[in-house]
Amino acid sequence: MNSNNIQRLVISAIFVSIAFIYIVRLFFVQVVDESYKLSANNNVVRQIIDYPVRGLIYDRTGKLLVYNEAAYDVMVIPNQLQEMDTTEFCSLINISKDYFNKNIRKAKRYSSKRPSIFLKQLSSKDFASLQEKLHKYKGFYVQPRTVRKYPYKIAPHALGYIGEVNDKIINKLPYYKSGDYIGISGIEQSYEQHLRGKRGLKYVLVDVFGREKGRFEEGKYDT
Repeated sequence: MNSNNIQRLVISAIFVSIAFIYIVRLFFVQVVDESYKLSANNNVVRQIIDYPVRGLIYDRTGKLLVYNEAAYDVMVIPNQLQEMDTTEFCSLINISKDYFNKNIRKAKRYSSKRPSIFLKQLSSKDFASLQEKLHKYKGFYVQPRTVRKYPYKIAPHALGYIGEVNDKIINKLPYYKSGDYIGISGIEQSYEQHLRGKRGLKYVLVDVFGREKGRFEEGKYDT
């Protein structure tokens, strides 16, 4: 066998080896590594932050002093937006077109692919109106939250209050993420670690209209 034939055999063997490695890797990613499913199906899987319900506060006689009420953040993913009736949408959630345009621009500056808050703390009443027609507005979905309620105007300084975390708090306390709330003063601050609960993540399947169809992989990846 001359040197040219040997050289061709070596080159062929190298190409076969490379092809084999790619085939094995592809098999591993698509069949063995189940985490691939999560990224491969991200067009139908939505990641939702599971915000904890903040702890209740009672006085020593058992009287409820601080509780939570349901609220909803309207989220937007800019690159999923499609032509829509903005007048109807704005009317449903009681905002102006200027507010709509400003917040869409803000969301696009943040990220065209990642969700961001379009409108904070939508009331249960407005949420009920929006929910019926939400499938018409692709790129929008609702993130359940809670808001703090103080039914009695007593000892406000002792009870304190909560507020949204800023960059300074996030840098100092890595547990917190943008959009989280923290005790700022009083009992809310002193007992923050006991009251805040534990944040989680859940993955849900959504159809082409953005409607939730159930847990992804029966909640296997939820935390």
